[in-house]
Amino acid sequence: MNDGTFSRVEKSSETMYGPRGILACGYSKEEQTVLRSVLEEIQMKDIPVKFPADNDASKTLKAILEETETGQSDFSSLRRAVIMSGLTQEELHNLIASHGKSSLPQPLWASLTPISESWALKDLLETLAREHAAMKRRGDKFR
Repeated sequence: MNDGTFSRVEKSSETMYGPRGILACGYSKEEQTVLRSVLEEIQMKDIPVKFPADNDASKTLKAILEETETGQSDFSSLRRAVIMSGLTQEELHNLIASHGKSSLPQPLWASLTPISESWALKDLLETLAREHAAMKRRGDKFR
């Protein structure tokens, strides 16, 4: 996302913006375990994964990514989404493809940007949901 718009991510070894990490929102404890297994299968288990809870909704993405806690959390009512930070473009594509082959329901996908890092998590999730609905209405193909 860039100022609320999408930009295509290539398949290169270039590292994307931000500290290395993944924010996985709206996953049950069982799904959190499955996601960690997916990451292990694609040699990405070293990436810190955070599972924001409802009380994280007003925090900025940057603040959540900077927190040291990376353990599992209770299920939250946050919209299901995966926000990636500091991954290579290849890792992003591998994660999206492997997630799609797993038993996990499809999330909304985003990557951290210099603009979005200052957004509250709830604001990013609302924006992603609106963009997803607009793409669906237009008939765009997406995961």
